[in-house]
Amino acid sequence: MKLRYLIVVVWLLFLSTAFGQKNSEWPEVSESQKPWTRWWWMGSAVDSAGIHHNLVSLSKAGIGGVEITPIYGVMGEEENSIDYLSLRWMNMLNYTIKIADSLSMGVDMSLGTGWPYGGPQVEQQHAAKKIVSNKKLLAKNEMIYQRVGDSIVKGNPMKFLGVYAYGSDDTFIDLTDKINKGQLRWKAKRDDFTLYFVYQALTGQQVKRAAPGGQGYTVDHYSKEAFEDYTQPFNQVFSSNSSGLRAVFNDSYEVYGTDFTPNFFKAFEKKRGYDIRPYLNRLFEKRDDSITNKIRLDYRETISELLLESFIDPWTKWANKKGFLTRLQAHGSPGNLIDLYAAADIPECETFGSMPYDIPGFRRLDQNIRPGDADPAMLKFSASAAHISGKPLVSSETFTWLREHFKTALSQCKPEVEDLLLSGINHTVLHGSTYSPQRADWPGWKFYASVNFNENNSIWEDASGLFSYIGRCQSFLQKGSPDNETLLYFPIHDIWNRYLGGSLFFQFKIHSLQEWLLGTPFYNTHKQLTENGFASDYISDDFISRIKFDQGELILPGGRYKALVVPQSNIVPLPTLEKLLKLKDQGANIIFMGVPDEVPGFKAYQERAKKLHKLTQRLMPTQDLLQDLVNAGVKNESLVGKGLKYIRRQINGEKIYYIVNHSAKRITEVPLNFTTTHITVFNPLNGEVRKANVQQQNDKTIVKLEIEPGMAFILKTGKMEGVADLVYTTAIGQPTEITTDWNLSFLKGGPELPESKKLSKLQDWSTLSDPKTKAFSGTAVYQTEFVLDNQEAEYWKLELGDLRESAKVWINGQYAGILWALPFELKTNLFKKGVNTLKIQVTNLSANRIKNLEQTGKEWKIFHEINMVDKDYKKFDATKWDITPSGLLGPVKLTALKEYKPI
Repeated sequence: MKLRYLIVVVWLLFLSTAFGQKNSEWPEVSESQKPWTRWWWMGSAVDSAGIHHNLVSLSKAGIGGVEITPIYGVMGEEENSIDYLSLRWMNMLNYTIKIADSLSMGVDMSLGTGWPYGGPQVEQQHAAKKIVSNKKLLAKNEMIYQRVGDSIVKGNPMKFLGVYAYGSDDTFIDLTDKINKGQLRWKAKRDDFTLYFVYQALTGQQVKRAAPGGQGYTVDHYSKEAFEDYTQPFNQVFSSNSSGLRAVFNDSYEVYGTDFTPNFFKAFEKKRGYDIRPYLNRLFEKRDDSITNKIRLDYRETISELLLESFIDPWTKWANKKGFLTRLQAHGSPGNLIDLYAAADIPECETFGSMPYDIPGFRRLDQNIRPGDADPAMLKFSASAAHISGKPLVSSETFTWLREHFKTALSQCKPEVEDLLLSGINHTVLHGSTYSPQRADWPGWKFYASVNFNENNSIWEDASGLFSYIGRCQSFLQKGSPDNETLLYFPIHDIWNRYLGGSLFFQFKIHSLQEWLLGTPFYNTHKQLTENGFASDYISDDFISRIKFDQGELILPGGRYKALVVPQSNIVPLPTLEKLLKLKDQGANIIFMGVPDEVPGFKAYQERAKKLHKLTQRLMPTQDLLQDLVNAGVKNESLVGKGLKYIRRQINGEKIYYIVNHSAKRITEVPLNFTTTHITVFNPLNGEVRKANVQQQNDKTIVKLEIEPGMAFILKTGKMEGVADLVYTTAIGQPTEITTDWNLSFLKGGPELPESKKLSKLQDWSTLSDPKTKAFSGTAVYQTEFVLDNQEAEYWKLELGDLRESAKVWINGQYAGILWALPFELKTNLFKKGVNTLKIQVTNLSANRIKNLEQTGKEWKIFHEINMVDKDYKKFDATKWDITPSGLLGPVKLTALKEYKPI
């Protein structure tokens, strides 16, 4: 396994050196460049035959690797379930890796079952904790005589930490040492007092969706001792990477309400420089004032640092020592996302729900979708962390709850994954595929929140088109290095200093962007940069401390930048401002959008604020951010003004552009802010490689390229030998609809194959008179014959119109291509004058078949725990669905084309 990885790495290094010299073919798509998939093992009820069959199917479709995540089981399969990490389970893992290796696939696994990390090895002392208190009012001269100590409340162990008295003027008295033999006896002299009896309690959270052998408490993520204890079972089964695993995975931080750890008071004092206990009353009372917010900020920042230092860093070090990489979803955590993502070998973001697009024909029906959380500003946290820290791969959990079950089309996947690629993600992990044995009746085993990319889903017929597209894109987006020239400071202390409901534990979740991201000066600045073609990476206070300055550029472990933008920030740490001004004095382009007026935290804040204000006298906020960036030599791309999206990379002095048209407009010219005489166009949809016509216009290169709505291309600067010219065509006359009769035959699918039928016009096959068609999900073939007499046509554009949902096309007996994404059209020279035959093999969604299955009373929802829910987490019921349109609805049109040479 290690040898094969070494060969792949050497080959990729060769490609990165030689690419662009004598290679007119598309670069070979490697294992890591293909999409991977999360592979749920339901109850870990797997066997050798099933593993082999599943992996071969995934490999043939174009999947490059799997991430094993064991979850709850299947009813009736209890005897086949395997306890996590048992000898039998490890044998199945080893067999998986053996078969995957033979298929040139990789294997990752979650370091736990379900999510978050936890399990039977987590004893109560190492389980997730929270701080709780009991309040007692004591009037002046009143005596308290009370028994105190550890207790159990509703089954929850409460470890006594201390009792603290607070006067009306916040006078603090630690009464803990007044306790004698478990009894507190004390008189409130001189003042009324509020007493807080403070305890450490368990949150009580258990592993969610746990697999057999994986049930137990969630682990304390702020304790290194807890982490070391958690890994003991893994130390026993993984002495080293003899298994051949590539990486271990940590899912999104869904550890709730955990705001304490046994070492917290000591860690707080060490990090913040003062004892938190004299101020706990402010936090318990959830006061919203300047002083309390500073203290609360300190509390939140301490949690962030403990998560990084006591869990994420040790986790990566532990994994690397074993020979594994780490993949981390940091979102949802209470910490600085940039620093947490950067602590992993492969940072990973996530999409959830469905986003809107202006592409004509793109369907986003309210009854089928959840509003999406894939805001580009959120997606860039993981990519930025990878870019500034020098991590080559950025992954994403992709397509979670993209549509209602059985209602996701391949065409609806494409723009969603494109937005990920445009945000810097270059290692897509599908969400996902469920292991299902061949003995399982259709629709097989299914995880409740995924598209389910496997052979039980009808879209699998043409899914290889999507997977090939992703692989081709990532074959470029994993090459070279990012070419973002601007850094954008993330002022996290502005967020931590906010009241936020008085919670000590605040999560930076993708599902609550309105609470911490949307509308902030940081967000608005990112949006301004993006809309004006300036590509940026985010940077944290910690990474600012690491910046070096050389030859006019800001140097970080991951690359060089020409400017750093500080959005309007009320609170900036003194060391950060000092470092930024030092860099500015050295000649760096540090652009301030405003002047900070506070320092974070409570200790000596007035003294530190005076130093801050003295430093801010030197600041001159920008009057024109965009012009200042141009003056700094930052290249923005005017192509965004045409409605295009892009991401740019560099390799051996040349540029790679990935450009996407999500607008409703057809675009024919692409301006690049880079001077070159050669542009090679790579079409990731079909693998074509052609040389574009280019023109120089001042310091820009104008690329002649026809980009219909929904299309995407990769452009590479620099000369490539042996590449044919791009064919430019213009229409001869108007599109002509094919109105001949069609023969419709049903090829494969279920529950039954309908009878063949002759159609005088195209129509939704579910509306045909044969009742079998209403329930049918699968693949059918449309064939027709017609005459063409256009003498001048050199090429033809074939448009399929309303296609439900994907198709393979044969023209005059020759395979012409696969159409699975908008626009459903292709340009071809396979048509001829005279009689032509057209064969279109169409595959629909599985929705109508599942509706029929439930209407007939056949039970397929046989899974433990959550079983199956709909997109709104309510009981799944397909009997209420409308019939989903299916087949080739048309109109099918042909447009005659003639070649021309751009001027």
